[in-house]
Amino acid sequence: MTTPSTTPLRLVIHAPTAAALERARNNARNLLKARPDAAVRIVVNAGAVAAALDTPDAETDRLLRVCGNTLAKTGRSADGLTVVAAGVLDIAEAQAEGWSYMRA
Repeated sequence: MTTPSTTPLRLVIHAPTAAALERARNNARNLLKARPDAAVRIVVNAGAVAAALDTPDAETDRLLRVCGNTLAKTGRSADGLTVVAAGVLDIAEAQAEGWSYMRA
């Protein structure tokens, strides 16, 4: 087992498909189990948006950032979830702020 780092850990997990959302949720759970102090975002766009809305997950929904462009294209809403203007913009801004990126 490794010693926890004192460096803040911030990770954006990108999930563009339903399968990727499942992996992202598992990755987030595993990361937070190992590093409870980590900041984690799961940015969902494209097919992952419908999956996130249709299969809520009480443990990880607080981490979701839902693409507003995908919502507009599909005519859906994401009540109770964080909606961002565009998934790609949210990812790019997070990386500019020093967040690490992982595609699920």
